Amino acid sequence: MRCLVTGATGYIGGRLAPRLVAEGHEVRCLSRSAARLRDVPWASGVEVVEGDLSDPATLPAAFEGVEVAYFLMHSLGRPDFERLDREAARNFAAAAERAGVHRIIYLGGPEPPASGTRSPHLRSRAEVAKILLDSAVPTAVLRAPVIIGSGSASFEMLRYLTERLPWMITPRWVRNRIQPIAVRDVLRYLIGCADLPGSINRGFDVGGPDVLTYQEMMQRYARVAGLPRRRIVPLRPLTPWLSAHWVGLVTPVPNAIARPLVGSLIHEAVAHENDIAQLVPGETLGFDDAVGRALGRVRDADVETRWSTASGLDPAAEPLPTDPAWSGGTLHVDSRTRRVHAPAAALWQVIESIGGDNGWHSIPLAWSIRGWADRLAGGVGLRRGRRDRHRLQVGEALDWWRVEEIQPGSLLRLRAEMRVPGRAWLEMRAIPDGPDHSVYLQRAVFLPRGLAGQAYWAAVLPFHGLIFGAMLRNMARAATALPRDSDGRVRPASPRSPAASER
Repeated sequence: MRCLVTGATGYIGGRLAPRLVAEGHEVRCLSRSAARLRDVPWASGVEVVEGDLSDPATLPAAFEGVEVAYFLMHSLGRPDFERLDREAARNFAAAAERAGVHRIIYLGGPEPPASGTRSPHLRSRAEVAKILLDSAVPTAVLRAPVIIGSGSASFEMLRYLTERLPWMITPRWVRNRIQPIAVRDVLRYLIGCADLPGSINRGFDVGGPDVLTYQEMMQRYARVAGLPRRRIVPLRPLTPWLSAHWVGLVTPVPNAIARPLVGSLIHEAVAHENDIAQLVPGETLGFDDAVGRALGRVRDADVETRWSTASGLDPAAEPLPTDPAWSGGTLHVDSRTRRVHAPAAALWQVIESIGGDNGWHSIPLAWSIRGWADRLAGGVGLRRGRRDRHRLQVGEALDWWRVEEIQPGSLLRLRAEMRVPGRAWLEMRAIPDGPDHSVYLQRAVFLPRGLAGQAYWAAVLPFHGLIFGAMLRNMARAATALPRDSDGRVRPASPRSPAASER
């Protein structure tokens, strides 16, 4: 089946397109600029056509031969987003009719109350739904409330508010009921709707199994994230307008996006029917499981996430290059590089032999003090050392680190197991730069947990230049000083000693 995806640079579209490809569909993506999809990991599996839904003349090529067309774009964040989305929907419907498209699928928002709404966001979503349903093409409208997944604007608001505010004064809408849904289930419904009978032209409420207030969502997020219970006091004077500015102050979500989203929370968002479950069967994730996947955790297994791949557990939660910079939570990075007068093989030999009795090529006293402090806090400290003096394996302990990934000759990534309010990684890379030179890339990455994590990073940041700066310099010097054979090649590390094997 040939599918057209609009909004492929957005949160849902960017996750839907590769899943449609995996299901065996031919996928065409409509974008104002093909360059915006150049770096997504699935770019080679789709056809990209440039066009603009505000310009009908650019649409025929995109719709030619299409059987199912997904309307996933929206102009939220623009001052005139209602007008822009209205025009886009009309042009989309007209182009689909002319091309003989068999079905339109639209992901909208909760249906506004029968008495009307003051929320421009909900009003616009309902208007777009009506335009598409009134077209000559059978249309399925999915009315989704808060979508739980890293990168979703609604989820990012929930994430930042809960993590950054142990105590908060909130508007009354935090007591409104919401039926959140995992992004994985939204994608499953979107894909399943492609096979609906042509006689179906209607909207469907979609939601997960849990009905919660926003306040309960924050408390349960805190529990899944390992944060203390939040102290929340709802107050009447906080209007949606004030609430939006409050959200903009506390979170990095732009005010232009936060304002309409907060305005839509004045209404409850609970499914009034569940007909979609009969047409697209499957088990939906509960709120806690959805949050756990969005945070890259598995609740019933001792699995930690790699910051480099975000989850490795649920592909729907993985970040994409097209996701906004404010999505994915706070990630602090200390990144340093240095050109080394030694081949990459020499630099790698130094990288792989780090830690234990070999030391950390930094300030020994500072490293020891940090190890003692960790021991006093109940952590592992530096006492574990390393199994072998020269070789490392994925999964083994290395002082207070765990070896998470090795790409022999180029990459070593360590995950911290010390007591810190968050998760931390140390990454070291050896990058070839000619026969006699290389580049050493060193990154310390910290994913804070709550306000304590933010405070911890702020407290240690002044010492990073001293400790990690010294480490950068000394690693480069050690690689340069390694002995070489007469032909200039680095001598290999000595084989594992019996003592090292027994340790």
